[in-house]
Amino acid sequence: MKDLALKGLDTAKKLGATYADVRILLTRREDILVKNERVASLEQTEDIGVGVRVIVNGAWGFAATRDVSPEALDKCVAQAVEIASASATLKEREIALASEPPHVAFWETPITVDPFSVPLDRKVETLRQCTQTMRKFPEVKVAVGWMSFQRKHQWFASTEGALIEQILTRSGAGIQAQATDGSDLQVRSYPQSHGGQFMSRGYELVDELRLLDHAEQIAEEARALLTADPCPEGELDLILDGSQLALQIHESVGHPLELDRVFGSEANYAGTSFATPEKLGNFQYGSPIVNIVADATSPGGLATFGYDDEGVQAQSWHLVKDGILVDYLTSRETAARLGAERSHGCMRADGWQNLPIIRMVNISLMPQQGTLDDLIADTKHGVLMAVNRSWSIDNQRVQFQFGCEIGWEIKDGKKVRMVKNPCYAGITWEFWRSCDFICGESEFVLWGVPNCGKGQPPQRAEMSHGAAPARFRKVKVFPAR
Repeated sequence: MKDLALKGLDTAKKLGATYADVRILLTRREDILVKNERVASLEQTEDIGVGVRVIVNGAWGFAATRDVSPEALDKCVAQAVEIASASATLKEREIALASEPPHVAFWETPITVDPFSVPLDRKVETLRQCTQTMRKFPEVKVAVGWMSFQRKHQWFASTEGALIEQILTRSGAGIQAQATDGSDLQVRSYPQSHGGQFMSRGYELVDELRLLDHAEQIAEEARALLTADPCPEGELDLILDGSQLALQIHESVGHPLELDRVFGSEANYAGTSFATPEKLGNFQYGSPIVNIVADATSPGGLATFGYDDEGVQAQSWHLVKDGILVDYLTSRETAARLGAERSHGCMRADGWQNLPIIRMVNISLMPQQGTLDDLIADTKHGVLMAVNRSWSIDNQRVQFQFGCEIGWEIKDGKKVRMVKNPCYAGITWEFWRSCDFICGESEFVLWGVPNCGKGQPPQRAEMSHGAAPARFRKVKVFPAR
């Protein structure tokens, strides 16, 4: 594959490209869904193809093909050059790339148990037993379990001399109980919603999640929610568990700090951002205890890799430091436009057939001290909300609303009752500025987000967000209606 990639680069240079990169990607996937003790869906796929980027006359061109023969690659390169030449007639500015050393390297996700070596019947039986346990409660009408595994084997080469091979593996699993009494529907998920927990690990992650051990508890909670009181309404102290806080980070920090969005590249599809460049270094994004770090080197993170799809080495850096906006998620092109010396390595593509775009790496709220019990004991009146159920945020990432699966009202440092349909809303910077308590390292979990959508045509990306439970003062909370 390396020889094929190098041949593509030679063709690009002969056709007049001043820069080119070739990315060959082989992807293997297995997705299992068990519903009410039966296999509802089973997909096992393998896919290979090549994507080519070129710069001609100061403009980008991109083309892709699933035929990885030398002849097909030559045609693909020629098409990319033709597209770049046409684009150059309408360009607004010359493409300039921040510098990056030409890395020659191999990188692989460290795993203990290859998920593709585990027998399929073992995986299915684990999920079947989970759904069987959840259905012991007559109110639980739908019980589901998921497992998903993926391996990407990629070869990248550029005309600058980069030659990188990477093997990226990730695993995911989760269960969910849906209970109804005929007039209400309540849902509980473990370990989080939207398919469960995903990490760049092997099958050992599934074993550690102990899905069957939690099946009865979430079914019981789904049933109990049917008769629970609605969430109280008003301006109250809000405690978010780590999994919900992970999505809050994703929507109100990660997306607005993607520099292509800031520059307007996503305006047609997913909006722009309030976090414009004049705010860099002086905008109070959160309270002084809020430190948010982007890190493509976090062990187990879904966006943990050796190099991005431009050949930029993985890094770790602050986005928000002591509450102040200090940096962005960048590519080589946007970094140069911002005046930065180097890209932070955030360019990734969903498959060989798509152009790499800026995607979040792993973004985490750094832990402080204390446990969730300490935080509850320190709260006079508030609501603890856990596990996302719904979300909405405007195109500039300013106003948001989130709903959670379950909540507990807290009075005088104690949980006094379970509440259902809990929701909260706010304005991004006001919300983060109200943060006054973040739990410590013992409560910190790196939560996977496997299905982030962005781009035209739409692309999906995976990343993780680390969080420990945290408190936000005087937040608007209310029940879903």
